[in-house]
Amino acid sequence: MCNKLLKKIINDEKSGGIVLIFCTIVSLIIANSAFREGYLHFWNISLAGLSLELWINDGLMAIFFLMIGLELKREVFIGEFSRPRNAILPVAAALGGMVVPVAFFLLFNLGLPTQSGLGIPMATDIAFALGVLSLLGKRVPVSLKVFLMALAVVDDLGAILVIAIFYTKDLMLLYLSIALGIFAFLIVLNRLKVYSLIPYFIGGAIMWYFMLLSGVHATISGVLLAMVIPFAGRTDGRSPSFVVMHKLHLPVTFIILPVFALANTAVTISSDWHTLFAEPISLGILSGLLLGKPIGIALACLIVVLAKFSKLPVGVNWYNMVGVGLLGGIGFTMSIFITLLAFDDQQVIDTSKIVILTSSLLAGILGYACLHLTLKKSK
Repeated sequence: MCNKLLKKIINDEKSGGIVLIFCTIVSLIIANSAFREGYLHFWNISLAGLSLELWINDGLMAIFFLMIGLELKREVFIGEFSRPRNAILPVAAALGGMVVPVAFFLLFNLGLPTQSGLGIPMATDIAFALGVLSLLGKRVPVSLKVFLMALAVVDDLGAILVIAIFYTKDLMLLYLSIALGIFAFLIVLNRLKVYSLIPYFIGGAIMWYFMLLSGVHATISGVLLAMVIPFAGRTDGRSPSFVVMHKLHLPVTFIILPVFALANTAVTISSDWHTLFAEPISLGILSGLLLGKPIGIALACLIVVLAKFSKLPVGVNWYNMVGVGLLGGIGFTMSIFITLLAFDDQQVIDTSKIVILTSSLLAGILGYACLHLTLKKSK
């Protein structure tokens, strides 16, 4: 069952990556056409007191974070992280792939107003990275796919922690206390082995509302909800956690992330767009994603393997690991998401989005080329 789910996820991500690319292109075309004003106004339409864009970024993305949390839980219970020796390598790779890109970013932005964007090059877009990897077909060892997925999940968890710690504004302790109180209540339900999903979803929705009011980004409630939904140690499709994760993959991959792309990649590209790449924020993002990611991932893996704490995945060589490191530079979804939290200046936001899209495209091309050459040689 677990292997079947893994194959389904990989297939979904391949198709989902194509849909994401399509939606991004459509959004960019409309944003640079005569329909620009109407398109931007659409995302600002008010619905129940919140703009449509806010409902997407704070509401729908909380569901995306719920799925990420459930994927991490699965890895801990029955996946790559269930055996400590196997978990060490992707966890170390993810940490290296977060710390080194931040160092590159700060090299150009330390002390500047843009240094608040240090979290932008940290995360890996699972959909795009697995999508590019799947283009290489059967030559890719399953162990390499599992490694990349585990790395990306930990990457996203790191980004989530950064969001919770560094991008919380105007903290309202009363509302945060209520949200955490609901979380504690859901923990009790978990301990009492309440397997019905209804109380968890109701509690999760209320927790999301008070988290939104608290100043802590509301999407964090998705991760907290994932922590309390019972896993029950079962893989036969009847575990509540397993069921929810299984049901979420299609809507998240083909609805939530594409809608997020449509709402957040509407960037007007000026005739002098190439000059943007000389700015500190641009150099920080470019170097972080294209250099920091592969260097951090490969270096962390090298240290762990040389120290004999772990070993490379079966059928994988060091050239392949460099290729995976390059794919780790595909930031896209999480990078754009953190950009929206890090800055208020619309010009800086638009510049960051353009650089993120460019960096992710280059990382995907370079990663594919590296793996295409090295996997062919390793046959």
